[in-house]
Amino acid sequence: MEFLKLNGHSLKISDVVDVARNGKKVVLDDSAIAFVERGAKMVESWVAEGKSIYGITTGFGDLASTMIPPEKSRQLQENLLKSHACGVGEPFPEDVTRAIMLLRINTLIRGFSGISLKTLNQLVSFLNEGIHPLIPAQGSVGASGDLCPLSHLAAALLGIGDVIYKGRRMPATKAMEEAGLKPINLGPKEGLALNNGTTAMAGIATLAIYDAFTVAKTADIAAALSLEALTGVPYAFDPRTHELRPHEGQKKVAENIRTLIEGSEIVEKYKHARVQDAYSLRCVPQVHGASRDTLDFIAQKMQIEINSVTDNPLIFPADGEAISGGNFHGQPIALSMDFFGIAMAEIGNISERRTARLVDHKLSYGLPPFLVKNSGVNSGFMIPQYVAAALVSENKVLAHPSSVDSIPTSANQEDHVSMGMYAARKARTILENVKKVLAIELLTAAQGVDFRKPLKLGKGTSTAYETIRARVPFVEEDEFLHPYIQEMVKMVSDGSIVKAVESEVGELA
Repeated sequence: MEFLKLNGHSLKISDVVDVARNGKKVVLDDSAIAFVERGAKMVESWVAEGKSIYGITTGFGDLASTMIPPEKSRQLQENLLKSHACGVGEPFPEDVTRAIMLLRINTLIRGFSGISLKTLNQLVSFLNEGIHPLIPAQGSVGASGDLCPLSHLAAALLGIGDVIYKGRRMPATKAMEEAGLKPINLGPKEGLALNNGTTAMAGIATLAIYDAFTVAKTADIAAALSLEALTGVPYAFDPRTHELRPHEGQKKVAENIRTLIEGSEIVEKYKHARVQDAYSLRCVPQVHGASRDTLDFIAQKMQIEINSVTDNPLIFPADGEAISGGNFHGQPIALSMDFFGIAMAEIGNISERRTARLVDHKLSYGLPPFLVKNSGVNSGFMIPQYVAAALVSENKVLAHPSSVDSIPTSANQEDHVSMGMYAARKARTILENVKKVLAIELLTAAQGVDFRKPLKLGKGTSTAYETIRARVPFVEEDEFLHPYIQEMVKMVSDGSIVKAVESEVGELA
């Protein structure tokens, strides 16, 4: 098996996905190991000297002025993890846990955290063996990083708490025994190196931004299919318009729509029926495009974050110094994930509006009420639009920013927090809701274009339609719709619609 070599500098977002979801194993780069060992030796020398350094020879948070004798160093670090591992709520899913583990390794290997190679290798072994600590999702305010969730991760290395191993929940000690590992003892600074940083929120955010790009392409496909079902006109996608307002996202989306509807007999027949469409069709490049630009910005921020050192204090062996700073503060992720939630919520909002037009016979240009024959006896697609409306309404509440809602902790020593963890968690929820909204639009639009036969769809939209119809049939009369929606959600989530379309028309922008 090919291993991903980690050096703390070159990790990519796609690498995180490979490790988190595809089980790829990791190995430490030899060139980086020397930096880890140098940092650990520096910490040991400071403890021997009795030098006053936060979190190494002092207590934590508001207890920073309390000196800790050298013989209590190990107890200090283990007590830190035991006391801080107090999260609540459901545990993170496996892919998020693996992303967190990977990102923690990638930051520690830089050698600025003072961790020993032995402890770092224990975390590598957990990841490679598939020992996944149960990390409760609630408990971080994103200030001194993700202290609470990362403490649950770190405590498992000591044999504390439960893990999932080979599909079973068990005590960490039992999993280690089965995997041929032993609990470790922590040295000076190591507990703080393991639990202080932005790694948990970054793990969630990294997987979310990766998924969001596929969802954004799916949204363009859904919009193009709805455009044809509603006999929309093509003028709003003319490249000349977008050169006069050259936002990259806007230009990409307009290009995608043109590619998807190329060769459409529906568009050709109805292109003179009106001069313009409603905003949910006409302004797709501007709305989807603005969200695209937001995703690009967030991806840049996450690329920086996953290769950063975010604990405290930071050890600079070359200078013989430890500097207590604020790299643990989650504000860059908090703002990014708040922006992410808004951008994705808007993709859902405009999608729901297109679905609403499809089912409204007063606005759908000849389509039957609620897209079903014999409407009245049949309700057709009336209620899927309700579901989409419920989801986008939920997203409007969730899109309220977390980062503006600071709350003091640690006896006001930590008097401004980022709320980055909750920003990431709710951003992920918004993303999942948008997948469902798009699934409903695609299902509805496919039903709509069936009423436009025998006119042919565009090159890309016809592939999307055939992909949908291979798994979900045309609805002749009322039937149990839930399984069809669930099937569509799977297709949106696994990217199968995007893959099918891109196999036909080439990679979408």
